[in-house]
Amino acid sequence: MANLYETTQLLGEYMLFHYGSAEDLMPWSEGPGEGVDFAVRSVTELIDSSTLGENALGFDVGCAVGRSTFELTRFCSQVKGVDLSSSFIEAANRLVREGRHEYRFLEEGDFFREATAIVSDEQRSGVDFETADACDLPPGWGPFDVVHAANLLCRLPRPDLFLNNLPNLVKPGGQLLLSTPFTWLEGFTPRENWLGSGDSEEALTRVLSPFFEREERKELPFVIREHRRKFQFSVSLGTRWRRLHS
Repeated sequence: MANLYETTQLLGEYMLFHYGSAEDLMPWSEGPGEGVDFAVRSVTELIDSSTLGENALGFDVGCAVGRSTFELTRFCSQVKGVDLSSSFIEAANRLVREGRHEYRFLEEGDFFREATAIVSDEQRSGVDFETADACDLPPGWGPFDVVHAANLLCRLPRPDLFLNNLPNLVKPGGQLLLSTPFTWLEGFTPRENWLGSGDSEEALTRVLSPFFEREERKELPFVIREHRRKFQFSVSLGTRWRRLHS
């Protein structure tokens, strides 16, 4: 898994997925245009901004190249983003330092196009990125007002370790923004560690309900472009959970 997420081509795919224009990500009018801007929508369509104070703290787990982390700065004064991929975190940190990052994405064969990701000065303030394992986060991190984890759960070898740590990461009254397509693959998660098989949503509720109450549920489509004629179209289950006080 680590090698997969350290390739230059995959870095380009994720930079495009997070920062690319709608026209570059889905250039076909016949294609599923509703799948663009997922890294933004997984925040804005789930978060409850009305319950956040001006000094709210955010945590983005499995942040990839960081677009959702930057989006969280609209609602939180300080945001930490973590991912296991060092190349993804390096790209995100470059965006913090410089506000821009040039990248390449595949058109066809071995021909690539050039693009530039840009993040505003305002969104770069109060953000830091670090390499970390969602299944083995350092003790003492948190609690946070908002924890965001998008398309992470079914890419973990031990999703139970991450889920069991969430009550420590989200402060009482805080919110968990969790999105997952439940794409269980043994290459990422051994079969015995899957959350479910056909009943993953129900299993997720059983795990979280002793500590969280679900407040929001919606379908979040997303598109990852591999090249100009090949795309991954998926639908993530987006949920917002409120951390219980007791």
